[in-house]
Amino acid sequence: MSITVVEELIATRNRLLREVSDLSNADLNKKLDPDTWSVAQVCHHLYLSESIFTQAIIYGLNKSNGRKAEPVPVQLAAERTQKAKAPDIVAPGDDPLDSEQIKELLNYSRSIFFEFYNQLEDKSVLAEKSAKHPLFGYMPLDQWVELIYLHEERHIEQIKEIKSLL
Repeated sequence: MSITVVEELIATRNRLLREVSDLSNADLNKKLDPDTWSVAQVCHHLYLSESIFTQAIIYGLNKSNGRKAEPVPVQLAAERTQKAKAPDIVAPGDDPLDSEQIKELLNYSRSIFFEFYNQLEDKSVLAEKSAKHPLFGYMPLDQWVELIYLHEERHIEQIKEIKSLL
């Protein structure tokens, strides 16, 4: 893992926060139809996903019989051409969130990730171990890290679409 990944995580999060910063609480929580998420729900999903990704990376590192997995095409996560249903564990709630709550959640999940990541002395171990992802199967833990920002990029585009229809 290089500094580039950390820079990408920071840059993507800044883009996300800029996208939602100009929305009123009403617009943040407005659903365009009953089967879609509001911007606030997208952000809640990103918070839940980052929390689960961090847990998966830690789990993969701590497995005594952890195995190396072949890289998978995680870049597909940023593309919105294929819909994917979020697993229930990362499905957002229906409660409205204000902009401050959204920032707090996103800052919390990122701080937990960085707390873990920055304590990891040898980041190369992330390429040697794996954890199972619900869509990609077993993938190297360094790709789980990449997936955090790629997944966020995907949802930034979703937020832009929602905003254009508000």
